[in-house]
Amino acid sequence: MNAVNPAPGSQVPDKPVLEGLEEKWGGLWNEQGTYLFDREGASRDDVYSIDTPPPTASGSLHIGHVFSYTHTDVVARFNRMHGKRVFYPMGWDDNGLPTERRVQNYYGVRCDPTLPYVADYTPPFEGGDNKSSKAADQQPISRRNFIELCERLTVEDEKQFEAVWRALGLSVDWTQSYRTIGDEALFTSQLAFLRNIERGEAYQAMAPTLWDVTFRTAVAQAELEDKEQPSAYHRVAFHRDGDDDVLIETTRPELLPAAVALVAHPDDERYKPLFGTTVRTPLFDVEIPVLAHHLAQPDKGSGIAMICTFGDVTDVIWWRELDLPNRAIMGFDGRIISTPPEAITSEAGLEAYAQLAGKTVFSAKQTIVDLLRASGETIGEPRPITHPVKFFEKGDKPLEIVSTRQWYVKNGARDEALRARLIELGREIDWHPDFMRVRYENWVGGLTGDWLISRQRFFGVPIPVWYPLDDNGNPVFDEPIVASRDILPVDPSSDAAPGYDESRRGQAGGFIGELDVMDTWMTSALTPQLAGGWERDEELFGLVFPYDLRPQGQDIIRTWLFSSMLRSELEFGQKPWSNAALSGFIVDPDRKKMSKSKGNVVTPADILEQHGSDAVRYWAASSRLGTDAAFDPQNPTQIKIGRRLAIKILNASKFILGFDARGDAPVTDPLDLSMLAVLGEVIDQATTALEGYDHARALELTESFFWTFCDDYLELVKERAYGTDEVGRDSAVAALRLAVRALLRLFAPVVPFATEEAWSWFNDGSVHLASWPTREELGAGETGDPQLLPLASAALTGIRRSKTDAKASQKAAVTSAIITGTAVQIGALALAASDLKAVGKIADLTFAEGDELAVTNIVLAPAVENDRDAG
Repeated sequence: MNAVNPAPGSQVPDKPVLEGLEEKWGGLWNEQGTYLFDREGASRDDVYSIDTPPPTASGSLHIGHVFSYTHTDVVARFNRMHGKRVFYPMGWDDNGLPTERRVQNYYGVRCDPTLPYVADYTPPFEGGDNKSSKAADQQPISRRNFIELCERLTVEDEKQFEAVWRALGLSVDWTQSYRTIGDEALFTSQLAFLRNIERGEAYQAMAPTLWDVTFRTAVAQAELEDKEQPSAYHRVAFHRDGDDDVLIETTRPELLPAAVALVAHPDDERYKPLFGTTVRTPLFDVEIPVLAHHLAQPDKGSGIAMICTFGDVTDVIWWRELDLPNRAIMGFDGRIISTPPEAITSEAGLEAYAQLAGKTVFSAKQTIVDLLRASGETIGEPRPITHPVKFFEKGDKPLEIVSTRQWYVKNGARDEALRARLIELGREIDWHPDFMRVRYENWVGGLTGDWLISRQRFFGVPIPVWYPLDDNGNPVFDEPIVASRDILPVDPSSDAAPGYDESRRGQAGGFIGELDVMDTWMTSALTPQLAGGWERDEELFGLVFPYDLRPQGQDIIRTWLFSSMLRSELEFGQKPWSNAALSGFIVDPDRKKMSKSKGNVVTPADILEQHGSDAVRYWAASSRLGTDAAFDPQNPTQIKIGRRLAIKILNASKFILGFDARGDAPVTDPLDLSMLAVLGEVIDQATTALEGYDHARALELTESFFWTFCDDYLELVKERAYGTDEVGRDSAVAALRLAVRALLRLFAPVVPFATEEAWSWFNDGSVHLASWPTREELGAGETGDPQLLPLASAALTGIRRSKTDAKASQKAAVTSAIITGTAVQIGALALAASDLKAVGKIADLTFAEGDELAVTNIVLAPAVENDRDAG
């Protein structure tokens, strides 16, 4: 590992302060390569590798990022000090919809992937106000030009993000950074997708697709969000020849033209006689079957449901499993298409449909309701309800389901063997906390369809295929032209298909390029491959894969964690990491999750500047993995506690280094030996906690000991450390030096700046490259009685309380005092009698057996009594 020299002029300052430490030490760490990953001569066993989450480089970081990334950094620093070569990269997730929107408004452009690339393109302007603007006012440009502008803007965002991370003290190796839209990421993503095609794991199909009408894009299952919406049940009559009507209740009467069946539960006695018969739809007079399926709910509505193509995801399941026709009527723009389903043949039905064509869902619903009332086929008034409706997580209109040609990747939804294998891999991973594994298994078990990976967006990884055109100029989708490895990365919208030149684009007998891009999770799922140099740097990949750790938020188990697991299984047949560490959420003082949409997000830059990075890191590290943490920017109590701790670390270190005595002398005094024995237990327990990814427990143990050490032990021994008895003095100073060396290293992963500053006062090199403390290095502490220090602390507390009760100063002299306790207690305390007498300024201290430990019969010196009486 690289050594770090002490800071210039690193003698102990007269008054240590936290201000300026981030700039001072951050600059030195960067200059001297403190956190560089040293791969020379390394083996996989030497390395601890982290699959760091790449933050979205659009907009700004929030306090939740600081919270979770601090957790990861504590792990990285601990393992580095524990002797591992830590591979700790940083990525930037810079493709996707947020970046597109920002670029459109910032530069006044929009993407048209059919346009040719323009070299040296200059946008209309720079510095838009980031508010929505009309597409008609934006200049259309090619996808390649648009991506170049996206890259230009995200690079600037990334610089700001990096500045925050450096201020926070993340021990990242910045030479290992990557971007999810750079050439290397494009190559990796496209190559992995081509491998999926080769193995039959990726395919395209016409199928019902969840569709956002605002963004005009398909939406994957992982991107769904349920929102409670007001609606109403409409009771509608379906007709039977010569028999009573069948009444159904529907919230989507506008989809009556798309009705393909009625369905009830197979055990529902009310409808068993109807199974196998047919009914005719109101208004449109189309004959449809009545069928049975276990997903029908007898207690919902009238107990019998209309299946239409497609009102919701259950309709898709029924359509697929009952082998029903597709009579989709919803267009990509969210309006009813102009051409009616072929099944509508009656004059009245066609006339009714004509009144719907071109209307939005809302208008079509009102039209249908009016028509049903006029025909007498709706019964009673609508019954208002509130129910969950599926939205795209970034959208503000309910999703529709349309039929489109899309690319899919198999994910286990229809492959029981793959599903079982993904569950098995999940159980091979150590989850921190363990209960998070259930969320992963529930997601895998609840998958209903393969992963829809094509997106009708622009700033993303292009799907590397083209389609030949037949003699009539029609695409032959079943015979895609697939890119070869040697031409990657490619953009089929700008690059000609293999075997063709650009002049044949769009011509009969020529080709067209795929315009869709991949779902951003298709690239993010490959972060182990992207950071580790898969198929680009095989030596590096062999050193880091499978990774030791995937740290991430609990809210993206279903997306990032699952998709990474899937891609690793498909490509390598193994898990991508050994451990998964899931951070909780940051919540506001009202215990509501912080999010940009709620307007309660706190940005970290001001907090870091106001309180200092060590203080903010302390707040973050105080929370266990998987646990939500409240943050009140008006009263950040934990941050204030962290700042007090960091200042105390500096001041205590200065005080201890100020003793003029041998720091390498043997430790012989029983109290000193006891302190080192207790510290040895703290080291053991803190190490075990950190090895188990419980950083909060390690901090709690270390901090608790530290305050006892400062408030009690230091007070107990400082008179001896200043004294003239050489043996006792040298023993105290040696124990103090051993303790401060260990404590600085125990605190270093959490408060890196204060510990580095104090360490530099008496050591060469960086504390962060020093070895992790061990019980053995405390030497004589192995022979100490760990019970003596807490007993002495309790006795000191009793002395202090007695003086307070007597309304005397803690510096007041005491003529005599008695300490009572059990025989074991007073036998141990007798070994610390001289230190207790010194700290309590007690002339005559005696011990007596009693039921409990207590300080009694304290007699203040006469001068003190006279002072007290005069007062």
